[in-house]
Order: sequence, then C-alpha cells, then structure tokens
Amino acid sequence: MELTITKYNFTDEVLNSDIPVIIDFWATWCGPCRMIAPIIEELSNELDGKVKVGKINVDEEMELAIKYKVESIPTIILFENGKETKKIIGLNTKEEILSKFGL
Repeated sequence: MELTITKYNFTDEVLNSDIPVIIDFWATWCGPCRMIAPIIEELSNELDGKVKVGKINVDEEMELAIKYKVESIPTIILFENGKETKKIIGLNTKEEILSKFGL
C-alpha cells in the first residue's frame, strides 16, 4: 500500500526506514503523474515488505520537493539507509523503474 508522505512523517517513514523507500513526487494537475500512478501502485503491491512506496504531492509539500531538487514531475527517488541513492525523472515503465533502481 502506498503511503502519503508529508513533512510530518518523512523522517519516520523515509529517513529512518530499515528497508529501501521509493518516493513518487507528483501533482494532481500533472498528466504524466496520473499515467504513472497505477505503476507506482503496482510496485507498492509487488514490493510489499521489501520496499516501501510513498507519494509526495509537490504542491502540498514544497519544502521536500525543494530539498530533494525536484524540478520536474514525476520524479521518483529511491532512498536507502536514509539517503537518496537514485533518481528517475519523467514517465517510465514499471520494468524501467525496477531496472534503474536495481530491484
């Protein structure tokens, strides 16, 4: 199940996670974000227990978007041991995301 990540739960859910975390930075008005949403949901279901999957709405969480240099959306970031390790920008297939993140 996808988590809704905000500045209030970011530290607990992402930085302090003992498993890798995939975060989808998105916005409601973004067409490619809506196209990738079902893929993110599939990843969440398939990787359950091995990888956490969360979403950050850039309009509501501007501070987090700025901190992680999200300049275009969708941007998907992989965090491991509390650190950003890989970033994908734009619309990608599930296979591309898994391959680029080494999952």
